[in-house]
Amino acid sequence: MRLKEIKLAGFKSFVDPTHISIPGHVVGIVGPNGCGKSNVIDAVRWVLDESSARHLRGETMQDVIFNGAGDRKQGHRASVELVFDNSLSRGGGEWASYAEIAIRRVLEREGNS
Repeated sequence: MRLKEIKLAGFKSFVDPTHISIPGHVVGIVGPNGCGKSNVIDAVRWVLDESSARHLRGETMQDVIFNGAGDRKQGHRASVELVFDNSLSRGGGEWASYAEIAIRRVLEREGNS
């Protein structure tokens, strides 16, 4: 299986729904300081069940939810989805029959996850 897309909404600096396409086997994330490169990596770790807010550069898990900036109000939920290409049926068991497999994690400011 190969990671083919990352979908973020309300996660840290990604307040608006953002889709990051990963077209090949080798991909680099580049950009100026403060553009959110580290937040992309944090998003992947979070979906893959990172449970320590400190490892995600925060104090509490609520810190992954957009906290507001300028005239933008704070968000009420963070959502990250990883989409995997399984066209070669490498996913085990019942998942082998699906060409695409997605994993999503959602956290609401009230604490529901």
